[in-house]
Order: sequence, then structure tokens, then C-alpha cells
Amino acid sequence: MNDSSANSPSLITTTSAKTPFWQMAMWVILPLLVLAAAIWWLIATNPIARFDNGAPPVEALTVERTILDQNGLRLLVRAGGSEPMTIAQVQVDAAYWEFTQTPAGPIARGDTAWVSLPFPWVLGESHRITFITNTGAAFEHPIPVAVATPVATSGNLISQAILGGFVGILPVAVGLMFYPALRGAGPATMDFLLALTVGLLGFLIVDTLEDALEFAAQAAAVFQGQAMVVLTAAASFLLLMAVSRRQGRPSGLALAGYIALGIGLHNLGEGLAIGAAFAAGAAGLGTFLVIGFTLHNITEGIGIAAPILKVRPPLRTFAALTLLAGGPAVAGIWLGSLAYAPHWSALALAIGAGAILQVIVEVGALLARNRGGVSAAISAPPVLAGLALGVAFMYLTAMLVKV
Repeated sequence: MNDSSANSPSLITTTSAKTPFWQMAMWVILPLLVLAAAIWWLIATNPIARFDNGAPPVEALTVERTILDQNGLRLLVRAGGSEPMTIAQVQVDAAYWEFTQTPAGPIARGDTAWVSLPFPWVLGESHRITFITNTGAAFEHPIPVAVATPVATSGNLISQAILGGFVGILPVAVGLMFYPALRGAGPATMDFLLALTVGLLGFLIVDTLEDALEFAAQAAAVFQGQAMVVLTAAASFLLLMAVSRRQGRPSGLALAGYIALGIGLHNLGEGLAIGAAFAAGAAGLGTFLVIGFTLHNITEGIGIAAPILKVRPPLRTFAALTLLAGGPAVAGIWLGSLAYAPHWSALALAIGAGAILQVIVEVGALLARNRGGVSAAISAPPVLAGLALGVAFMYLTAMLVKV
């Protein structure tokens, strides 16, 4: 009886292994054929037609980009309704205007088209555009402050690069300059700095997810913004965890690199938001705000330096870490001002959130190893002080950049 039971799994395995390939393929193809036949029947017979009560189809229109220049207005719109939609009329400030659409004709679900209007917009004033479809549905798009859309000139790109350097590269570099002063840190100070890193990253992940969900709400419904953010952040976290754990838990320079990568992805999203605000005329970054961004991001450099205080990397390593963490802010401002779309900003920020979470897990694991366990690390005064100071510093300096 016992022998028979023990042999059953092997008998099942042997029987399954001898199943012919053609038979396995048939059981894969058959359900697909049934599905295809069902879809063909649905299209051919259209049984849903009997429920048609004359109501217009569900329509949705999202404006993804607005360009203001000497020729008037150009808007990139994306359709998201259940049927192809046709833009019949366009109003600007309640007055009808002639427009051209490229490509012309109905816009299919998920497709985009450019709508151009020879409207003489006024610098500094607000305007409201209303799209009216052939079914009578109306979709409004405000322009809070009319300014000319930046173009890709060398002067503009250089100015944006300087701004990106101030809000991204400079604060990381200043933070890393504390490295020599921190090299003599004892175990308690090391744990404090690692906990400080977790605290500032904890604030960053909340801030990043909040911004990502805000951009996702502005994106076309077809992208399923909230689900996109959550799934992308989870995928980013799992992928980076798999990469970082290929050769054990990262520490030292490898961990510093992951911290710089997570911060860099966050700064990419932050740069996209700044660039998009410039393009929309919704932000005027004065000197005070630039200083606020710089102070807000200085702690990031200290967080990158914390895992490498016991090693002596060459200067080029510090330069590489600085560019990895701060350089994406420059690219983000360029992309945001010249080719902005809300779903791309949401996607970039979601990737950054996943990367930040991966770093929090890895730094937390290093703290736990240093303290002999998670409970010992959480209850240690240096760790608690570092967590509290990291979150508090990021929160207080964020007040300088929120407008």
C-alpha cells in the first residue's frame, strides 16, 4: 500500500512526459479557435444592436500637449471613447474659431491628432479652449498663463541645463563633499547616516507616488493611470531587486550606486514636471525656488556617501555617482519642456518610486545586519534619530519648493 502510494507521482510524471507534442499543441490551439469563432460571431451578428436606444457613444478627449507660437495654438489631443470621434467645432474663450486637424477625419480610440488654430493669444493672459464633437459633447482645456512654448535652440537648452544642474547635480555634489568629514564616523554615526538615508528616501517615495498619481489623473483614460503607476512601480522594484541580489546583498559602492540610481530616477520625474510647467506657462522659477530645490536635495548626496565611508573610491567614482543621481534632472527638464505628455511623467515617476523602494529595502537590510536584527535596528537611538531627521529635513525643505 505504501509502495503503491510512493510510486504514484513517478507514474503520473512518466505518463505526462509521454504525451505527444501534437496533442499538447491541439489543446492550446483549440480554445484559441473557440475564442476567435466567438469574436467573429459577435462582429458578424452584432446582437448588442437590439439594445441601441439612440444614445450617443461614450466619448473622451485628453489634451496631451499645448504649443503656443507666432502662428497661434497647436494642441495634441488623444481620443479615448468607445467609438471613433469627430471634432466638429473648436471654441477659444467662448468664440468659435476655424481649425485644421492633422490627420483629418475621425480619431480612433487611443489615437492622437494635432489641432491647429490661428488664434492671437495674449502673453500672460489665460485662455480656455473647448472642443465640441459631432455628437454635441464638449471638452474644455484651460491655458492658465499664455507664454510662448520653448523651442529647441542652443540658448534655451543651455539655460535649462544650468537650471537642471542647480536643482539636480549641484546639491548631490555638495552632499558628497561631506564624505571626507564623515570618514571617521564610528558605528553609531554610520547607523545614523544609513537611517538618515532611509528617512529621506521614505519621504521621496511618498512624494514621488503622489506626483505620479497626479500626472496619471491628467492622462488619457486609455492608459489606466493609477493601475499603470502601481504596476510600473512594482515591476521596477522587483526587477531591481532581482538585479541587486544576483551576487548577494549589495553593500559599499554597489549600494551607493543603487541609491544614486533611485534618486536619479526621482530627479528625472522632477525635471519632467519642471519642464512641463515651463512649457505650459504655469511656473516661473525664481531664485528663491531654485535655492529651495538645492537645499531640498543636498541630503541626497549624504545618503549616497553613507555606504562608502569605509572605502576610498577614486574621484571619478564620485563624479559618476553625482551625474547618475543629478544628471537626469537636466534630461527631464529638456524632455518636459519640449515633448511633454502626462502619462510619460507618471511612468517615469513610477519607475523612480520602485527604484527608491528597492534602495530602502537594501539599506534597511544593511542596517539590520549592522545591528544584529531588525528589532534591534529599529529600537536603536541612532537609527530612530536618523529616520526622524531624514524625514523632517525633507519635509521642511519641501515647503520651499511647493507652489
